[in-house]
Amino acid sequence: MAVSPELEGLRCIAPSRFVSFSFPNPLLRDASNPYWDCGGDGGGEFLRVAVLDSPHPVPPTPCTAAMLVPAGRHRDWIFSIRAGHLHLLLSSQFSRLILLGPELSAPSPRVISCAARPEPDPAHGRVLPLLLALCPSAAFRDNIIPDVPLLSFQDDLLGLAPVKVVAGPVVGEMIIEDVAVDCAPDPAELRRRLRFKRMPCLVQTQVRLACQSPHTSVTSLLEALEEGSGGSLLPQAGGSLVQPYLQAMVAGLAVIAPSIEKSIQSGVRPRCFCAGVGGGSLPMSIRVGLQFNVLGIEADSAVLDVARNYFGLVEDELLYIRVGDAIQMIQDSARQGEPDMNFSAVMVDLDSSDAMCGVSAPPLEMIHANVLLAARTILHHQGVLILNVIPPPSDGSFYKSLIDVLHQVFSEVYEIDVGNGENYVLIATVSPIVTSLTGNSGYFLTELRKLSGDFLEHIRKV
Repeated sequence: MAVSPELEGLRCIAPSRFVSFSFPNPLLRDASNPYWDCGGDGGGEFLRVAVLDSPHPVPPTPCTAAMLVPAGRHRDWIFSIRAGHLHLLLSSQFSRLILLGPELSAPSPRVISCAARPEPDPAHGRVLPLLLALCPSAAFRDNIIPDVPLLSFQDDLLGLAPVKVVAGPVVGEMIIEDVAVDCAPDPAELRRRLRFKRMPCLVQTQVRLACQSPHTSVTSLLEALEEGSGGSLLPQAGGSLVQPYLQAMVAGLAVIAPSIEKSIQSGVRPRCFCAGVGGGSLPMSIRVGLQFNVLGIEADSAVLDVARNYFGLVEDELLYIRVGDAIQMIQDSARQGEPDMNFSAVMVDLDSSDAMCGVSAPPLEMIHANVLLAARTILHHQGVLILNVIPPPSDGSFYKSLIDVLHQVFSEVYEIDVGNGENYVLIATVSPIVTSLTGNSGYFLTELRKLSGDFLEHIRKV
């Protein structure tokens, strides 16, 4: 049988090579077929097979793994485009990752049930001959048949309903979607979230959704998602933060709590500069929950339209949003010495725009010493810089280097490990801290605990 040169090339690993093709469905009309409702009786006749090789150096005997795309989610950017596939590969530590799922033209339900498949997956045996054929030749070293595990994709979703896809001039395509989230041991919740196509595995914003009647069972939650298209689901903006890393960022304000408490008692509202707005969860919570005066900078006007129309962002005399490059604005403000740039906190929630590096934050240009010095310049003498950090999976030295440069520019550096294996929050102070970080007294700390959960107890000096 003739084999195309592209598939023939899969006999060896080629860094970052991506190949996708259609293949007769080995699971067709089989009880183990998770795609029985995609494309007619018994499921689609063909599967989409996507193969991606690691961008990193590979060992002499490369390891291959595969994943069945969760039923109904084959059009999700996580599984349908290279950027999502790359994140899955980098998370798996394999040299090659094969995705098997319905062809992208196959229909998806309006509301996708995200129930997990039982393990071990009985489909493994049916697709194993295909997986072995897609292993590089070096995997068969010493005439040993390699093990090709079938990985499972797990997240906290119980159900998902796409709301709208829009495009912005800076971030490109983005999707708004309503989801039912497993919050065990707490009750499940309905949330709205925002993702960018360039970084599909990174949730940019999440807010809770309020509905007209309480929903407790998974079935009723899915029904609420189905009915939500009629406008019965409303975002709860300005309340407690959903994403743990945002709670940790807010907790970083505890480092300068005495200064903020003194400002509040004197009748002067503390001021916060938010670099990156997204759906607006962070600036809204700081403005509503802590009564800060907030300036938010967002690079893409379309993102702000989404925040206003779908996530409840409301601007007023205490929350002002500008469109622009936040890093450039920090540098320009420091250079010009603008009198209104005297912030208690500069919070940076910006991710890298380079999808080939995997999910990472902040962008490299933010951590240059001259940019950090500019951020220090626009801070109050008792102010603090708070950074959301996702170290690039390809650079093990990034995090330590960032801490080193912060020590060069700022007086003290503190850290919060968010505990999700991904995010860290770094807190750098303009002046030395001479009082307890988490004392129980004061109005400000009382309100701060409502937004930050128990992260105040996890601040440590580095």
